[in-house]
Amino acid sequence: MALPPTIPTSFVPYSASAQTRQFRTDYSGAFKFLVFGVLGLAVVLALGVFVYGRILSATKASTDAKLVEAREKISATDIENFVRLRNRLVSSQILLNKHSAVSGFFSALEKLVPATARFSTLHIAIDNVTGTTKLNASGVAKNFNVLAAVSGAFSDDGRIKDAIFSNIVVNQKNNSVSFALSATLDPKLVTFTP
Repeated sequence: MALPPTIPTSFVPYSASAQTRQFRTDYSGAFKFLVFGVLGLAVVLALGVFVYGRILSATKASTDAKLVEAREKISATDIENFVRLRNRLVSSQILLNKHSAVSGFFSALEKLVPATARFSTLHIAIDNVTGTTKLNASGVAKNFNVLAAVSGAFSDDGRIKDAIFSNIVVNQKNNSVSFALSATLDPKLVTFTP
């Protein structure tokens, strides 16, 4: 009887070089590990959210109880007193914001104007519509150099703007210069600040 061609006639194994090996990488273990890690993390986070929700609801309940207790302690006269106090504070704030105080202007003037110049008249006008503050003054200085120094000090400071010296008259009798000054003041110089 003849052997079918599918049955090998020799039991000698093939050589290793004749047989090609194919390597196969199996990622199923790593994938399972990653999936179970994510699942475990999700379970831990869900438990954390649940516990945190319980803590927040307990805190809210205790805070609500304290609020109700505090509300019961407040009387109607206390509420009226607080409302009256708030209204007074708001009204005083409005009055103070509109209040003019020229002490800041005089402090700046004292620092900027040398002792060899003095003012004989001083008029400050505040326009409520535009909010501008105008200064009109007249005075006497020792000489022209003093007027130049005052003008330079005003321009360097920047709070006394558009200073114009006019009506300059030299007094030969006492070696002095009389002048008139018109300028615009920075509103911060004449605004009340506590």
